[in-house]
This record gives sequence, structure tokens and C-alpha cells, in this order.
Amino acid sequence: MAEPAAVLELPRRRSPAAAALVAMRPRQWTKNLLLFAGIIFAAKLGDPARWLAAVTAFVAYCAASSAAYLVNDVRDAESDRLHPVKRSRPIARGELSPQVALALAGALALAAVVLAGMLGPMSLACLAAFVALQAAYSLGLKAFELVDVLAIAGLFVLRASAGAIAVDVRISEWLLLCTFLLALFVALGKRRAELGLDGVRARPALDGYSVALVDQLLGIVAAATIAAYTGYALAAHDTRWLVATVPLVVYGLFRYLLLLHRRGLGEEPESLLVEDLPLLVTVAVWAAACAVILAFG
Repeated sequence: MAEPAAVLELPRRRSPAAAALVAMRPRQWTKNLLLFAGIIFAAKLGDPARWLAAVTAFVAYCAASSAAYLVNDVRDAESDRLHPVKRSRPIARGELSPQVALALAGALALAAVVLAGMLGPMSLACLAAFVALQAAYSLGLKAFELVDVLAIAGLFVLRASAGAIAVDVRISEWLLLCTFLLALFVALGKRRAELGLDGVRARPALDGYSVALVDQLLGIVAAATIAAYTGYALAAHDTRWLVATVPLVVYGLFRYLLLLHRRGLGEEPESLLVEDLPLLVTVAVWAAACAVILAFG
């Protein structure tokens, strides 16, 4: 007698409110913590007015990011249903209708514009550049190899710049370079993880990549990131004690590479950062060390 086929238990359907929250991708908001780089690395931690401006900018970019994710998920709903991970997204599962998703995206975009406008015309212009690049990425740039990861890195540079503009401090060119290289490193790691999905092409750009090529690029970008951060530690401030944090950066990059190769992780970097304890501790210690050195150095 043939054994009965295994029953695949689907996840429980979420309520409309829960589906809307998940579709906004709150885990992705960790990327916008970069908006606090300006106030931290300018050592203005004791200024409440600047903190209020930084928090306002953070909320604005979280709203703008979520609006972009909602629009992107409406566009990609059909292809997401064929993806082993993305098929659980609320719009792909039919838990959130496209009409409601687009209305929510419009409300979030309006809120982002209002908040950025409160911070001044330069902050508004920076948000406009961020939204434009994110739209260009979603509508076409993500289909081209190399261009896709460069666009992602550009979005992180805009976040760092926006944080500095919001709190009216000058941000080091070295720090912007480090931001660009580190974001490029993480984006390449995401592509490597996607290449490991059997029988699935998560995006058209993957046809132009191979595991060997991405591994070479990861090695180059990791070395460049370490060199740029060392240059920043030596040249960007009066104190050179920041050089003591270089080993933390090296370990963090090496740990990330280890997770990519040993466990095939990296497709969702925001999850990896909070779920891998050694990596999380490294980032926390690095941030605390930088804050102390810049405040008292």
C-alpha cells in the first residue's frame, strides 16, 4: 500500500493590519540607522536639537523606504510567488490587496516628504534623490549586473549624507567612501546567496554573475573597505585612537564571508545582522568604542 503523501502546512494568513506591517518590511529599517552616523561621528551626542533632527530624518527615510517596498512588491507579485522566500510576502500571498498597498505607499511617501521638508530644503532634495534612485533601481537598474549593486551602494551613501545634512554637520569623505564600499560588499554577498538558490533566479541580473566572479569581487571590496576605514581612522579626526577599532571591522567582514561560504546566508542581510550573535556583538562593540573614542578622544 502506498504511503499517504505528506501534507504541506501553509503559514496562517495574517490579519490586514499585520499584513500591512509586514509588507512595510520593518526589519529593513535597520539600514536607516546610518542616518545617525553624522551626529555620532561628528561627536555631537550631547545636543538634543540635533538628536531630534536625526530621529526625524530616520522616520522620514523609514517611511520612504516602506513606500518603495510596497510599490515594488505590487509590481513583482507574480514573480515573488515563484520564489521560495519572497512568496510569503503579504501581497504575493494575497493578504494585502494591491489597491490598499498603493494607498498605504502614497500616505507613507507624503509623510516622508513632510518630515524632510521640516528639516530644510537640502534635506528635502536629498530625500528626492534617494526616492529617485530607489525608483530607478526598482524600475530597471536591478536588471543589470554590477549596476544593480552600485545603485544599492549609492542609496546607502545618500542615507549617510542625509543624516549629516539633517543635523548640520560635515561628514568625512572617508566615511562616505567606507559607507559605499561596505554597502557594496553586503550587496555582493546578497547576490552570492541568491546564486545558491537551486532552480530559482531571484532577479534577471543574476544571469550576469557567477559564484567565482562574486567571490573575487567580494575579496576586492573587502580589502578596499579595510583600507578605506584605516584611512578614515588615521586622517578624519584629531585623535588616532580609532585605529584600535580596525580589528573589529576586519573581524566583522571575515565573519560575514564565513557565513556566506559555510551556511549560504546573506540573502537577507538585515536578518543576518540581528540573528548572528558574534556579528551582532562585533557591531555593538565597534559602535560603542567609536562613540567613546570620539567623545573623549
